[in-house]
Amino acid sequence: MERSRKIIRVSLIGIAVNLVLVVFKAFVGLATGSIAVIMDAVNNLSDALSSTITIVGTRLAGKAPDKKHPYGYGQIEYVTSVTIAVVIILTGLTSFRGSLEKIIYPEAADYNTISLIIIAVAVLVKFGLGRFVKKQGQKYNSESLIASGTDAVFDSVISFSTLIAAGLSIMFGLSIEGWLGIIIAVMIFKAGIEILLESLSGIIGERVESSLALELKKRICEYPQVNGAYDLILHRYGPEKIIGSVHIEIPDELTAREIHSLSYSISEDMYINYGIILTVGIYASNTADGLFAQMKASLAELVENYPEVLQMHGFYVDEEKKSVSFDLIIDFKSGIKQQIKDEILKCMAQAYPDYKFNAVLDNDFSE
Repeated sequence: MERSRKIIRVSLIGIAVNLVLVVFKAFVGLATGSIAVIMDAVNNLSDALSSTITIVGTRLAGKAPDKKHPYGYGQIEYVTSVTIAVVIILTGLTSFRGSLEKIIYPEAADYNTISLIIIAVAVLVKFGLGRFVKKQGQKYNSESLIASGTDAVFDSVISFSTLIAAGLSIMFGLSIEGWLGIIIAVMIFKAGIEILLESLSGIIGERVESSLALELKKRICEYPQVNGAYDLILHRYGPEKIIGSVHIEIPDELTAREIHSLSYSISEDMYINYGIILTVGIYASNTADGLFAQMKASLAELVENYPEVLQMHGFYVDEEKKSVSFDLIIDFKSGIKQQIKDEILKCMAQAYPDYKFNAVLDNDFSE
């Protein structure tokens, strides 16, 4: 709730500043006949609308989980970012049409000292607002605020270009308002597309940060009975809620009570220190030496001949069933995953004909 309040407060500041800029820029644009300044004012109005959407989205995303949505409503923040992106894209298209009309039916702009001062102040204000909003977005892990902040910094650069156009008009009588408006419109459209793609990527589901995955695995492996941590999968249900699973490799001699205590401790650790709801599964590791250790070493050596294989884990020999199982992680870029798996199984079967070998192809979810 505290995070939501912070995001809403930042958004309200953004709305207030943008509305003030809309009034001043619209006044200057109408007074001077500058289409670039008017389009810039329209862009500020869309920014105010974006901040309003952020507030609505943040409030909805903060709703408690219910029977229909047991994972909560956090994903709405990504939907909010998509909506903001669409608003920005529409703004760009509208600006493009207005600027094109200015080129076809040109009218000379009439700048004065007061209007130039207002534009210059607006550049500084917009740049400062953008830096503030983006920094707060990074602090509170809000895609919507980051998008709004980035767009605001971008707008300050666009407004600065308007000053350049005004200078050229005053000093040399050059009228580039329409062309400048076209450039602004294209840049606005491009920014909207980039934000849209980034937001959609979050909805589809992105790979968790490698630094976080490595940190979690390292911490899990610090438990004395854990020989390795694998298959870490983390799903984001909004910026603040992560649910996932992991497999730990443990000695096959541990009792059910010991495994329960270990897995419970790891889950509790992950939730308290990282806020992650983590389900812990197990891989049994053979404690007997001799033939089993030799098999594992042979497999490890064989796998090294395939650079596409990123990892082999979960190796276990069931002596009673005469079966051997293990998992392979093969690079996403490889187009011959099944062929590599079949070749490895064939080689192992030839080396140890008394045993049946089974391999599972895992995806590289977290590293």
